[in-house]
Amino acid sequence: MSESKEFKADSLEKVRQAVNVCTMCGFCKSVCPSFKSIGWDSALSRGRIVLTYGLLTGDLQPDESLVRNMYTCTTCADCVRRCPSKVEIVDIIELCRADLVKAGCILPKHKLMCDNIMSTGNPFGEKATREEALGRKPHAAKVGYFAGCTATYRSKETARATMSIFDKLGVDFTTLDETCCGSVMQRVGWPQGDVTELMRKNVEAIKALGVETLVLSCAGCYRMFKLEYPKYVDVPFEVLHITEFLARQDLKLKPMDGVKATYHDPCHLGRHCGVYEPPREVIAKIPGLEFKEMKYNRKTSHCCGGGGGVRSAYPEEAMDIASTRLDEAGSADLMITCCPFCVNNLSAAKGDRKIEVRDLVELIDELM
Repeated sequence: MSESKEFKADSLEKVRQAVNVCTMCGFCKSVCPSFKSIGWDSALSRGRIVLTYGLLTGDLQPDESLVRNMYTCTTCADCVRRCPSKVEIVDIIELCRADLVKAGCILPKHKLMCDNIMSTGNPFGEKATREEALGRKPHAAKVGYFAGCTATYRSKETARATMSIFDKLGVDFTTLDETCCGSVMQRVGWPQGDVTELMRKNVEAIKALGVETLVLSCAGCYRMFKLEYPKYVDVPFEVLHITEFLARQDLKLKPMDGVKATYHDPCHLGRHCGVYEPPREVIAKIPGLEFKEMKYNRKTSHCCGGGGGVRSAYPEEAMDIASTRLDEAGSADLMITCCPFCVNNLSAAKGDRKIEVRDLVELIDELM
């Protein structure tokens, strides 16, 4: 953790009343993914409310233990769904993180990612341009593809498959001179001014190419454009997740006879944005596939453990959470999802399990 300065509850002052609304009922205890891994109330939504209240009143200072508990939250929002008092717990945690960052209490791995974004436009510090990494030159088109940092520089098969699908469908689309969408920075509490500047750059680059429909294959990037961007900048184009786009298409797919599959709802696509049916509509287009829902699906879907900056800072906890989600897949041969973070974290936690974890766009591209 960086050297701490004097802590000031500037952002948290906005939610002082909301913090007082929490009744400590513990309903969040049954759904909080980090509590399942860590087992202490301090790593639970109501415990984090107590910590934020202590920071607000000055009774607590941001020591290493407090910072750890605030940053083991995956921001999955299952606690928000379960809360009978309707406390926007994720918003409170992210505002708390913003004050922690201002006080110098930022985790080293998070600081490195944010510094990389500020200097290179991506959290990995990659120097290659998007055009070089994706192998496509931006041009004027009505459909734009926002690949996102992870699919561009790490989970490259997701971007390749998405572009391949567009080609097979005969869609005139363009890649973009994009920079990081800002999700990483916003989740860990980096100053909003820097995030807003990224938003402006992306919107201007998209507008410059005449894009009318923006398609995204990353759930985190999609959430940013759908929910966060409109709070700070004008978004004058339609925003679709790739599954929403594909659900509208007449897909001719090869069969997957005898394969048992299930679907994992990414938190940012599902609970945050309410996109539940389009992925299932696309999966239903696959002939012969034996599809079965997990017990916890749609709004009750359990988190993969990879979000909110947890996987980068606390990989062991992220693996524990992913492992419990994999166990819920039962006898499925294939777990399908729509987020590169979910694919990466669930795949990393597989161990000797026989189940395969795939991004839906990669599967559809293979079957077209």
